[in-house]
Parts: sequence; structure tokens; C-alpha cells
Amino acid sequence: MIQAPDPIIFGERALCIEDVLALANRQAPSALQGDAEFRARIARGAQFLDSLLNKEGVIYGVTTGYGDSCVVAVPLEHVEALPQHLYTFHGCGLGKLLDAQATRAVLAARLQSLCQGVSGVRVELLERLQAFIDQDVLPLIPEEGSVGASGDLTPLSYVAATLSGERDVMFRGERRPPATCTANWAGRRWCCAPRKRWR
Repeated sequence: MIQAPDPIIFGERALCIEDVLALANRQAPSALQGDAEFRARIARGAQFLDSLLNKEGVIYGVTTGYGDSCVVAVPLEHVEALPQHLYTFHGCGLGKLLDAQATRAVLAARLQSLCQGVSGVRVELLERLQAFIDQDVLPLIPEEGSVGASGDLTPLSYVAATLSGERDVMFRGERRPPATCTANWAGRRWCCAPRKRWR
């Protein structure tokens, strides 16, 4: 009898390239680190961001613009709308779509980065992103068209939009809206505003 592979755990432990390849090729399941301390660390990051927002603090990319626009203040009444504007504005990629393996690798890299607890996201975002990987819900990400020094704003805008239910995904060989992929997501609208932490 063939033994099922152990899940690759997203959390404090670093992923190695073999882990990413196994996920990209659907050779291993995935899971989030489940202990209370990990979840508490993620929660502390979100609480810290909330405390800065409550004090009207300056937070790069939340109450300011991005890149060279970091000197532009975003009024508090527009802070909630900024993330949606960002992923909509940067959703201008070109060329062929990334293949399934590359898309899974993108999701794995983003999830592992967010699991470090320094981005101010909530655990619900980590759970949703891990579910995308585990259930093979794949954002449609163009190969070309990124901007900025990081080079990932355009590709990740497609991930953010699908997490928010606004762009189609590939699921079981069909292009469809994310909310139709599983019963758990049906009819659920996801918000990426700062206080919801979908960024």
C-alpha cells in the first residue's frame, strides 16, 4: 500500500525548493501550522496594524501610496478603498497565462511570505489562500506586464482580485468565478480593505 505524502506545512518553518516543486506538481497536500502560538503571532500583526490605523499613523501602502508615491498621504476616508483600487489598477498584465505549476508556485510563495506574521494580515486570509492551493483554485495570471522594483505587483494583483472574488480562476479544468468553486465559498464576498486584511 502506497503511503500518502505528509502535508507541507505553511508557517514558521521555511519552505525549501523541493516543497514548492511538490506543491506545484500536486505531489503533496498542504496545511497551515495549527498551533495557538502561530495563530496568536498572526493576530498580533493584524492588531498592530489596527492600532496604527486607530492612531491615524502613517503606514506605507495603507495610508500612503506605493513606490515613489509613498510621500502621498491617503485620507482615512479612502483607506478602505485603496487595496481594491491597487489590484484593479495593476490588473493589466499581458501575454500568455502562467501555467498551472507556475501559478501554484506563486500561491505557495505568497502564502509562505504572509505566514511570517509581519504583513498585518488575518489568519482568515491565510486559510483562504491555503484552500486555493489545497483545492487547486488557480488565479489566471498573465506572464508579462509587471512594474516596480519588486516586479510582483501585477501578478499579485490577480491573486488579490481572485481572493476578493473579482476575477475568474481555473478550477477542475474550467474557467469560473471563485465563489462557484466550492460550497464553502458560494455567495461569499471577500473584502481586501486594511481592516479586513486581504492584502
